Amino acid sequence: MHTALIIIDVQNGMFDEQFPVWNGDRLLTKIKNLLQKAREQNVPAFYVQYNEAAGLQLESGTTAWEIHPDIKPLPMDHIIQKTRPDSFFETILEDELAALNIKHVILTGIQTDLCVDTTCRRANSLGYQVTVVADAHSTFDSQNLSAEQIIAHHNETLQFFAEIKKADEVDFH
Repeated sequence: MHTALIIIDVQNGMFDEQFPVWNGDRLLTKIKNLLQKAREQNVPAFYVQYNEAAGLQLESGTTAWEIHPDIKPLPMDHIIQKTRPDSFFETILEDELAALNIKHVILTGIQTDLCVDTTCRRANSLGYQVTVVADAHSTFDSQNLSAEQIIAHHNETLQFFAEIKKADEVDFH
């Protein structure tokens, strides 16, 4: 089966010192290890990069908008620009995956409850086999729930749309 690793919105602005994504260092380590494993097995990596309007946190072209340097894309990697939580909506992601005959997507990134969730559900609806890496996505505390609770809830809920695996259980073939 043709597989791709998709890294959603792991951008500098998500690691802001005032309000950082939950467990950000661990998240970066997990994604970095998955990237290394994917590259060793010639599995393509797709970075999805959120573009917000001027004046917002992830404004295009700003330092906050850039992909985090710990997981810097290489020349052979694919970078997909988006403006909505759904990584497929009005982007070239589906075309790029089709060009490589990708049937299985492995999802990681930020935010669990927004972009990871929405992309997972959409990928499932489009007919992809989907794996969500349970310990390689993160979010922020909400008014009612901690980030840890949100992540646990989504790992449980998304099992109806994807296979849920920890990073060390992911097999790219």
